[in-house]
Amino acid sequence: TNVAQLRVGQKLELECHTDKNRGANWIHQDRSGTLHSIASISSLGRVTFPGNQKTSPRFEASSHNMIYRLVVKSFTLQDEGKYFCMMIDNQVLYFSRGQPAFLPVTTTVAPSTSGPTPKRGVTEHLRTPDPESRMQEDLDFFCHIFIWVPLAGACLLLLIALAITLVLCR
Repeated sequence: TNVAQLRVGQKLELECHTDKNRGANWIHQDRSGTLHSIASISSLGRVTFPGNQKTSPRFEASSHNMIYRLVVKSFTLQDEGKYFCMMIDNQVLYFSRGQPAFLPVTTTVAPSTSGPTPKRGVTEHLRTPDPESRMQEDLDFFCHIFIWVPLAGACLLLLIALAITLVLCR
């Protein structure tokens, strides 16, 4: 579906392409910025909607070959906003850039002026950020934490022990 030409009642199909079969979650950010969980798809393809429901009157979700799909069955005003695909890999949370889905904005034009009606939205498939490079950065960060924090703690304990020894030996 071309998001730039959305209409009320239209079916909206979104895809999230990943490079690992870890499962995914679909999240909707409404116009006010509030986040709503829509669907959770396991790595085995099991779909769960909020309230541990297996089906939803408004949405469909599925996966095939590491492509996670979300379908808004009949687009309404309350479905406007951004749609995110989220996955967890190695205890790291990854979000897609977000797919904007808005109904066309109608504007009032002065009689002497004519012009196209502006439309909002971009057609693109959702893709998670490159997990490999991001994962390497996260691993480097965690390695630094797991090496330097204990090392700094050990040095602090040695300094305290040295101070205690100096005080007791006087």
